[in-house]
Amino acid sequence: MAAKKPARGAKGSGKGGIGDYLVNLALRAFFAVALLLPYRWRVPFFGWLSAHIIAPLAGYRRRISENLARVCPELSPAERRRIMREVPDNAGRTLIEIYSGQEFIDRVKDLPLEGPGAKALEEAHRANRPVILVTGHFGNYDAPRAALIARGYRVGAIYMPMSNPFFNAHYERAISRIGQPLFARGRRGLARMLKFLRAGGMTGFLVDQHMRHGAPLTFFGHKAHTALSAAEMALKYDALLVPIYGIRQENGLDFRIFVDAPIPHGDPETMTQALNDSLEALVRRHMGQWFWIHRRWKDVPAPALSGSA
Repeated sequence: MAAKKPARGAKGSGKGGIGDYLVNLALRAFFAVALLLPYRWRVPFFGWLSAHIIAPLAGYRRRISENLARVCPELSPAERRRIMREVPDNAGRTLIEIYSGQEFIDRVKDLPLEGPGAKALEEAHRANRPVILVTGHFGNYDAPRAALIARGYRVGAIYMPMSNPFFNAHYERAISRIGQPLFARGRRGLARMLKFLRAGGMTGFLVDQHMRHGAPLTFFGHKAHTALSAAEMALKYDALLVPIYGIRQENGLDFRIFVDAPIPHGDPETMTQALNDSLEALVRRHMGQWFWIHRRWKDVPAPALSGSA
């Protein structure tokens, strides 16, 4: 259940310039060195690097603080600072876990499915019924996919190619090691995904990013434009619509696979709002595990930040 920025020049040749090529070489060398570290050191190291080096340089801390001030103004400065550290730490851990392939799979392959939707998901698997799995940029969003595939479930995922075409090939190989099939966003990928879904497959979606032409639903009590595609597809193909999450545990390395209750079929807006509500309830219990770096509430003005933030 992977998502990245759309590929630059996707409508053209897809070729990058020398700058993209050099960045690709640097990143690939960095990952190659990092993967030499033992897993139990590698993951926290990437979390620390993301939280203390990358986040300040990239301006992520300020964006997190602005989002929290928008929708959670009741948080104390201390709570806000804690979340500002935890969010990029979780993001860094997630990235290197995805690149760790079998070592990451080994951490999740034997995890039980928990939550009110676990039984329904198992029954759909046995009945070969199509399932739309919906998650967010929370915990490690690929942990559920890895865990389900390891249990023999047929799970595919939609993904957006990265903006650097050279590095994208490397990224695709990394997420492919967790499991296949993968469907790149676009007409061809959509056709392959629909064929897979109609044959009783499970397809993963992430629905927690701002979509300019999405429905003006709510998330954390504020307007958040949200794509209706997951709900519309569930209705069209009589698929089960199931929220599912990989919740990072206190040791920073392990997870719980939580399956929320399936969303009843109805109108797409009501179904998608239920997806937003499911994710919000979980985020409120684990504030540092959601990707507060996203510009989720583009229509909500950012309040002025105090120096203590």
